[in-house]
Amino acid sequence: LMPGMLGSYRHFRERFEQPVLSGDEHAQAKLQAFVGPFILRRLKSDVLKDLPDKIENVITVQLEGEQRRLYAALEQRLRASINKTRDVDFRNDRIQVLAQLTRLRQVCCDPRLVYENAGQLDAPSDGKRRTASPSAKLDAIQELVESCRDAGRKVLIFSQFTSYLDLIAERLRSIGMAYDTITGATPKKRRLELVDSFNADDTPVFLISLKAGNTGLNLTGACVVIHADPWWNAAAQNQATDRAHRIGQTQDVNVYQIVAKDTIEERILNLQQSKTDLANRFVDEASSSTGGSMAALTREDLLALLGG
Repeated sequence: LMPGMLGSYRHFRERFEQPVLSGDEHAQAKLQAFVGPFILRRLKSDVLKDLPDKIENVITVQLEGEQRRLYAALEQRLRASINKTRDVDFRNDRIQVLAQLTRLRQVCCDPRLVYENAGQLDAPSDGKRRTASPSAKLDAIQELVESCRDAGRKVLIFSQFTSYLDLIAERLRSIGMAYDTITGATPKKRRLELVDSFNADDTPVFLISLKAGNTGLNLTGACVVIHADPWWNAAAQNQATDRAHRIGQTQDVNVYQIVAKDTIEERILNLQQSKTDLANRFVDEASSSTGGSMAALTREDLLALLGG
């Protein structure tokens, strides 16, 4: 826009970048004064005045029976491991800790994502085969999508775990409900075909992996969005919600976050709402294979996610 206004990169780095990164408020104010006249920040709510409302809801479910026992045991083992690990080992084992946190989140969704034989302890006494293991979230999702189907409202369901989408699909098949699916493995051409058909036909549910579906899709045929599991910050989930809440939408969009009570999920939701640096560090780490940002996480940070 104004080439040369801030000089060469070397000059900019010495005059602004290094002082700002060092906390120099005077340098930061000076830079803002320079670029302020050339920056226009426009929020979606300012630009799209006529867009229908977005109504956000949190549905809290209670883990029970085997699912609660498996979660509690895994959380207790991880907490004990963090408490007893020496500082030098703790610094080296953060990636393993992140993997265990992921397992905790998966148990909140459905124990079968972590334990192959989950569900057998609470099997029906009549010996008949279950269509799904005990899962508080699956029950809540089923109840919600059936209600939406009966009201003629289409639903988008997002999850970070494609394996969980498979279990949701299994539950939908068991109740005779049609659905479409998009994951990272879905070819681009096929994605566009699925989107067009979903917006035009009467398929009631679209299952979408969060990373594959948080940008680039126009799904205004749906007016209900379900986030089956919370991510570390709200940005990616908001982008996913905007697949439905966008230009072309004619109905209010209801957004439901399904969260397991008294678990790591409630604490992740609190991180989303507080927009803390801790949430940002988890986001950075979850998208990195090197573990760089985990170096900033303390033992206390991790224990806070475990409720103690």
